[in-house]
Amino acid sequence: MPTTVHLPKPLLAAADRRAKTLRISRNRLIVQALERELVSAADWSPTFLDRLRVVDSDTTRDVDALLEAVTEARRSKAPSRL
Repeated sequence: MPTTVHLPKPLLAAADRRAKTLRISRNRLIVQALERELVSAADWSPTFLDRLRVVDSDTTRDVDALLEAVTEARRSKAPSRL
């Protein structure tokens, strides 16, 4: 089924180089990469992900403090809004 995907020029150029090196089409390279991603994503068990979602107040406070420290230490550009 035909699908349109918009890729940044540098990523597209890198994909073209990789496909040429592997002697496969760009389309085949992208299909293989997507298949790998979907398989690897399926490796995470729902129970594991559920446990990651449970966060106690101490952890929340610590993560907020860490984020604040990292944000304040940035010098090259404005902090990203999360």
